[in-house]
Amino acid sequence: MTTKRLTREAGLEARIAHIVEPAIADLGYELVRVKIFAQNGMTVQIMAERPDGTMRVEDCETISRTISPTLDVEDPISGEYNLEVSSPGIDRPLTRAKDFDRWSGHEARIELAVARDGRKRFRGTLLGVRDGTAGEKLAGVQLKDTPDSPEAWLPLDDIGEAKLILTDALIQAQPQRAASDDVTTDETTEDKLADDETADNETQVQ
Repeated sequence: MTTKRLTREAGLEARIAHIVEPAIADLGYELVRVKIFAQNGMTVQIMAERPDGTMRVEDCETISRTISPTLDVEDPISGEYNLEVSSPGIDRPLTRAKDFDRWSGHEARIELAVARDGRKRFRGTLLGVRDGTAGEKLAGVQLKDTPDSPEAWLPLDDIGEAKLILTDALIQAQPQRAASDDVTTDETTEDKLADDETADNETQVQ
């Protein structure tokens, strides 16, 4: 199954994703998402993982050491900012077709970029991915917010955003992680890494 990302950033986030995604791929990782937050001045979050969905502090450090110089050269952001490299976390975004298969049986929220039958937001249990009649890939969800709990099969190309919902079942399904996975490692350099911050559900490097 293709590993192409379904999520497409816009504006500055898209420019940063365009810069860092090839470098991350060359290291053997997959970019999950780029997000910019107005905290500590500005924080650029690079969310990534291994192809098998795992991520450790050491992996975050490797990515951070690689992309920091690249961002310095390309210079997409003027002024100082905090660069945060993190894992997707437990209630992770779903950004590739394989994510919908991997987390089949768990609850998720899905928002379409284009409305389907007048509806853009869906919540329910993931049913995996199948081929549509026109050859397109469809993500299935057993709806939770309607009395008869029908299935909805949504074109992957129409999905704007999708995210797992934190449940007891999801927590129990997480692979066992070593104690070091819960540690946040920080570095501080101008225009790259700053301020110490702890993430509860994510492995991250700042």
